[in-house]
Amino acid sequence: MRVSRTARLSEALLITGFPYDRADRSAYYTGFYAEFLEICHDIRRSGSAARDMAWVAAGRADGFWEFGLSPWDAAAGLLLIQESGGRVTDFLGKDWKDHREYGRQTLATNGLIHGQMMKVIRPGLGRNPK
Repeated sequence: MRVSRTARLSEALLITGFPYDRADRSAYYTGFYAEFLEICHDIRRSGSAARDMAWVAAGRADGFWEFGLSPWDAAAGLLLIQESGGRVTDFLGKDWKDHREYGRQTLATNGLIHGQMMKVIRPGLGRNPK
């Protein structure tokens, strides 16, 4: 397996999901969705973070972001993506060092669009979540 070689966010197929508190914070989460939708090629939502991260690892998608995953949702995806040549960090670009951090903020990419996705996500992190 290898991650994709897509180097521009405008040509990227992204995947996302929404955490269980989405009813309370829907405007916050869909704000990120709207920003990416204006920039990227397209966005998918499968409902399974493990599958989404596996698709990034296999090159079927170029990037994935999600809030509020548990470590068991993201641990296997982290390994798959790293072994396939991609990158997984939090939304500020910090590598996951402690397994308790896995999934809190998940940005998983082919590595080539990682910085471009962070430029979209970072400014929105300070928005009012309600």
